[in-house]
Amino acid sequence: MSIIVEHEKRRREILEKALDVFVEEGYENATFQKIAAQCGITRTTLYIYFKNKREIFNYSIKQLLGEVERDILKVKENQDLNYADKIAEVLLVILKRLEESRRLLSVILNFLLNLPADVSPDSRVRRRTVRLRHILATMVIEGIRAGDIEPVNVRAADDLLYGIIEAAIFHLVVLKHPSVDELKHSVTLAVERLGSARRKTESPERISGD
Repeated sequence: MSIIVEHEKRRREILEKALDVFVEEGYENATFQKIAAQCGITRTTLYIYFKNKREIFNYSIKQLLGEVERDILKVKENQDLNYADKIAEVLLVILKRLEESRRLLSVILNFLLNLPADVSPDSRVRRRTVRLRHILATMVIEGIRAGDIEPVNVRAADDLLYGIIEAAIFHLVVLKHPSVDELKHSVTLAVERLGSARRKTESPERISGD
C-alpha cells in the first residue's frame, strides 16, 4: 500500500474516532488531546494529519459534501435517465447520504447554533453548500432546455429542491427520526411538479433566475 493511500486511510480512521468525541463532548468541549486519546495515538502523531480540531471538523464536512458531489456526478452522467429522473435520483442519493451522516449533522447543527454572531462558518464549507444549490439549479436549466422539464422559474425550483434537503436535516437532527423515508414521497411530488408545471406566459425569461 502506498504511503499516500495509507495516510488517507489513517485520516479517515481519525475522522471516525473524532466524530465519537464531538458527539459525546460537543464541539466546544472536544479537545485535540481527547481526540488523540480516542484514536489511541499521541498528540504529536495526530499533528501529522491535522493541525487542530477545527481542521478535523471542517475536513469531515468537506468529505461528506465531496462524496455527495461525486454521487451527483455519477447520476448526471447516466445517459439512461432523463433530467426529471436525474433530479429525483440526485435527491434520493443525497437523502441517503444524510441518513448515513446523521451523527455528523447533529454535531454541525450544534456547532452552528453556538457560533458567535460575529463569526461565520468556514468559507470553504459555505462555498460547497452554494455549489450544491448551483448544481441543482443547473440540472433544472438543462432539463428545461432538453425538454424533460416544463419551463419554470429556476430560482423557485431550486428553493423547492433544496428545501427537501433542509427538511431531511431537520427530521434527522431536530426531530431525531431514524430515516427520512417520508420525504422520498416529497421528492416524487416535486419532480412530478417540475415535469408538469406549464407556465402560460409570453415572457422570454422562462429559464432565468428572475
